[in-house]
Amino acid sequence: MHQSTADVLHALAHEHLPPGIAERWTGLLRPGLRLEKATAADPVAGRLGGLPELPETEEWPVWEGQGPLAFVASLDCAALPSAALDIVLPTEGTLAFFYFDGQVDDGWALVTPDEPDSWAGARVLYVPAGVPVAERAAPEGIRPYPEVPLTSRVQTTAPHGRHPVVRHAFAPMPEDHPVHGDAFGEALWDHSAGTEHRIGGHADPVQGDVETEVARGALGSPPWDDPRIGEEALRWVLLAQFDSDDDTDMMWGDCGALYWLIRPEDLAARRFDRAMFTWQCC
Repeated sequence: MHQSTADVLHALAHEHLPPGIAERWTGLLRPGLRLEKATAADPVAGRLGGLPELPETEEWPVWEGQGPLAFVASLDCAALPSAALDIVLPTEGTLAFFYFDGQVDDGWALVTPDEPDSWAGARVLYVPAGVPVAERAAPEGIRPYPEVPLTSRVQTTAPHGRHPVVRHAFAPMPEDHPVHGDAFGEALWDHSAGTEHRIGGHADPVQGDVETEVARGALGSPPWDDPRIGEEALRWVLLAQFDSDDDTDMMWGDCGALYWLIRPEDLAARRFDRAMFTWQCC
């Protein structure tokens, strides 16, 4: 019998953590959608790569002064089981993700949350249902990634050990707290190993929690010990993450991942232009 991700995570917590701490930690788990390569029998919920379908009035996203962005992925919101999530995704229409991936400048310009001038290098476009669209040819200098259809399934996701919700739940949290124990960390790492494209839930970071990176950028990049950063980080949720993927020739740095985060109120109001981006690699 297949064991659910929730069952696995609960078992790991109770195996490696004291009972009270295990209960509190499992209370931080959140539902997400794992995006995987679709087989012929799978319902298709989106795709990586290929060419985007955009409205006639929508220009291909460009980072002024740098060049056009590459098309990363699109999601059919009506095909996603978004009712299982704790964020309010659109139930129809399409989300398209673009990123300045270095094709036109050999990777010199980087998109980072602490450089507002670089934010135009990552975009989320929402196309409502019923809006006429057409496939758009890639601009000069952009080689489309190979197209891979995606299916989705609900999974339970765990927060990174340094995630602000963990620090908040266990405050004050010493460095030798059981959640930071090596055995528990290794068990979680083994559970989550592999390519991970995800919608909603907790982000699966490569280096450290992405919420703190985005929060600091949103605050104008104050010193890292500014207490406002931890408070602001609690206001951001994962919209989507796209991992490096051999099937699409996508390699973000050294086996890295792209992350888009958004405040829940902006997501509910469909203000996808307010989504923030960061990326991490090994």
